[in-house]
Amino acid sequence: MLKNDRVRPIATSLVGGLLAGFGQVPFGLAPAGLVGLAILAVLGSRARSGREAALFGFAGGTGYFALTLHWIVEPFLVDVARHGWMAPFALILMATGFALFWAMALCCAHHLGRGGRWRYALAFGVALASVEMLRSYVLTGFPWSLLGYIWSESPGAQLSSIFGPFGLTLLTTLGAGCAAMCCGWMRRGTGVILLWAGIALAGWWVMPVEQNAAPNAAVVRLVQPNAPQDEKWDPDLAQVFFERQLSFSAEGPRPDLIVWPETAVPYLIDEGHPILMDIAGAAGGVPVVLGAQRYEGARIYNTLFVVDGNGMIAERYDKHHLVPFGEYMPFGRLTRLVGLQSFAAQDGYGYSAGPGPRLLDLGSLGRPLPLICYEAIFPQDVSSAPSRPDWLLQITNDAWFGTFAGPQQHLAQARMRAIEQGLPMVRVANTGISAVIDAAGRVVAMLPLGQAGYLDQPLPRSLPPTTYARAGDLPVLLLLVLAFTVLCFSRVRLRG
Repeated sequence: MLKNDRVRPIATSLVGGLLAGFGQVPFGLAPAGLVGLAILAVLGSRARSGREAALFGFAGGTGYFALTLHWIVEPFLVDVARHGWMAPFALILMATGFALFWAMALCCAHHLGRGGRWRYALAFGVALASVEMLRSYVLTGFPWSLLGYIWSESPGAQLSSIFGPFGLTLLTTLGAGCAAMCCGWMRRGTGVILLWAGIALAGWWVMPVEQNAAPNAAVVRLVQPNAPQDEKWDPDLAQVFFERQLSFSAEGPRPDLIVWPETAVPYLIDEGHPILMDIAGAAGGVPVVLGAQRYEGARIYNTLFVVDGNGMIAERYDKHHLVPFGEYMPFGRLTRLVGLQSFAAQDGYGYSAGPGPRLLDLGSLGRPLPLICYEAIFPQDVSSAPSRPDWLLQITNDAWFGTFAGPQQHLAQARMRAIEQGLPMVRVANTGISAVIDAAGRVVAMLPLGQAGYLDQPLPRSLPPTTYARAGDLPVLLLLVLAFTVLCFSRVRLRG
């Protein structure tokens, strides 16, 4: 009986974490996400020690991250013979590793939240939001599936234009904590419903009115070759996918800009490469944005090129926020000794990082901020642009993420960047989902997963700088520090 009393709350915490995960895309069940967080808050408030609270947080975090990050096995299944054995270990390590942040949060809430249920609600919300912010920066950061993103499919997402992703996360965790502290499960359920409705209504209230593109708006062509990752670099198929992109670029009326996805060209290119003239010829003089790999000395870069109508490289941007183990190997010399290689780089040992965010100068098309692949999941990278861009431009190869949750979550996070900044985004993905997103995060047009094709779409209007675009994350950071300070000092007074 005693054993069951110990196991039951741990199992319930795991279920709570899973429910919280159902709040994220592709499920998009925000009420389920709030219920899951409320369950964790109730269990945390009943923990008999900080250690037990941490155990509940670890179980809940493991369930949450195992569900939301299950796509992490997909890169290991591209070459099953070589890497397939690593897939379950990757998921286990990712889920349990990030669960440690939640364990730390619930342990902290246990110690700071003593002295009343509403005090615990504050401690729970602040601690969980703080560790979500922390994991976005520690060890290069990984802000995937932030708790605030459970609103990405509802009007509540619009509040990120005011509070940003971490502020929206804080609203979510505080609200779930308060709902959990209501007496009785009926009142708790009512609290969750009121929280969901309140944030959704507030988001609807601040949502910008949908606007048509300007009459003279530039038309952008999104080219989606749909090259499966296990075929992408096959010598017999790489040329087929390349010629498919040339064909899509040559068809129909001329747009103002053509965009290909990340690593769209199966060659290491730089100025003067003969393939550039083939691209310019197919585009009929229209500038082409494309992704390719390039060498500079002994270094290899994941690069976005702008090829002008004469086949010259007009602009170049090197990806600076690289994926650990995917695009570079931490502790490179050591990992080479044991034979580990990165997945994405053709030389196997990874890319070098570029100097940092910069804007492209596309003349009459404005100055977009380029983002390569998962750089779009970092709100801080977008906010750290040297000046306000005119629009956002993401090229990516989501074939690594499979065909279910990964690509949909990546798109949802790209939409959040548009909302936060009040800027439209052009997003081109190898296997989908390519999309044109307006400044309120609405998908104006898209090419679905697993479909080859192209899409011509006018560039949506930008909005004035949002509150978050002007203030960034500093107000939320100061609020979290202030809340922790108040909780710590009042805790000392209570103990006295």
